[in-house]
Amino acid sequence: MNRRVSKAEIGDRFQQETKYKRGHLPAWHLDWASKPETYKRYPTAPKVLLEPQEAEGGSTPPWEVLRRRRSVRHFTDETVTKSELSQLLWAAQGITNPESGFRTAPSAGALYPIETYLVINLVEHIDPGVYHYAVDRHELEQLRAGDFRSQVAQSALDQEMAYHASVVFVWTAIFARSKWKYKQRAYRYIYLDAGHIAQNVALAAVALNLGSCQGGALYDDEVNALLGIDGTDESVVYMTVVGKEN
Repeated sequence: MNRRVSKAEIGDRFQQETKYKRGHLPAWHLDWASKPETYKRYPTAPKVLLEPQEAEGGSTPPWEVLRRRRSVRHFTDETVTKSELSQLLWAAQGITNPESGFRTAPSAGALYPIETYLVINLVEHIDPGVYHYAVDRHELEQLRAGDFRSQVAQSALDQEMAYHASVVFVWTAIFARSKWKYKQRAYRYIYLDAGHIAQNVALAAVALNLGSCQGGALYDDEVNALLGIDGTDESVVYMTVVGKEN
């Protein structure tokens, strides 16, 4: 008789049941007709055009950037510039090869399941609100206008740093993009993908003399509701707050 798995054991079960074992790899074929779309779009949303990324990306050596990276949880009320935000977004998921669609952060199978949303609080020349980053167009799509500092802070396990940050990056996963190829093991890769992206933002923030802090402590369904996503086909997986260090 199968023993009922408690909620406390779900993580253990996930880890064990998505293992690859020599001689027992799952057999499947890729159905190209059912491959999910690579880019998510909000066609009717107001658009915010972003400046092109800078080719040089600053003069700070990468080793110095790595040395200076720390989690920053206290911010001033200074605004982040639109250009700085553009650089951060490009660092997160910018397309580095238009022909292949390859991006700044690696992704298993180049399937790119992670979507970037922003809760903008204090960014120069961009109205506060909830936005989606259109990767292929390097532009923002405004989903909700207004001050959402309280909501995003409450959804981030009531952490004040999300209230005081200039911008909160929220990363979601569209699970079908990776499951199309990797089935249940896809979840392992999805979380790794999110980590790669968040680290890019953390290092880019240092290069821009900004502070950031990454976090997985959040009320999932509250964040999903803030973004207007269903929490099943697409759900939040990670967050980062960015601002001028206090």
